[in-house]
Parts: sequence; C-alpha cells; structure tokens
Amino acid sequence: MSRTVFCTYLKKEAPGLAFQLIPGEVGKRIFDNISQEAWTEWQQKQTMLINEKKLKMINPDDRALIQEAMIGYLFENKDVEIEGFTPENK
Repeated sequence: MSRTVFCTYLKKEAPGLAFQLIPGEVGKRIFDNISQEAWTEWQQKQTMLINEKKLKMINPDDRALIQEAMIGYLFENKDVEIEGFTPENK
C-alpha cells in the first residue's frame, strides 16, 4: 500500500514518494509534502534545465542552482525558465 501526502504542488492528496530522495531539511520537506506525480514533473524540468544550461552536478554552484530552482518550482509556484521551450497548455 502506497503512502499518501497532501501535495502542496498539486494541491491534492496523492501517492507520496517511497523514500526520502534528498538528505537534510529540504529532502524531508519534499518527502512530507510532495507527491510522486509532482516529483516526476520536477525531474522532467530538471533534466531540461541541466541540458539547456549545460550544468555539471559535480559543481557545487550548479547543484545550488538546481536546488534553488527545485524549491521555487515545488513550493513557490515558480516555473523553470528554459530558453526556447513553450509549455503545453494544460
């Protein structure tokens, strides 16, 4: 049986993540408040952002940029700016 959370991104009850993916307070906040569906959406945006900006996850500045974008996307309703990308209408 999957665990459910009230997803603050989707604003509804939904299946949660199976385990905490990121260490620390941010990871705990994501685990407690973000659904698997919202996390999957973020991963797609994250991949686009990494590719567009040619980020390297070994670089601490690049990881900080990704974390800032992730927090903005999941908790502050900020969209990730990807040059040349036009989102589909929902």
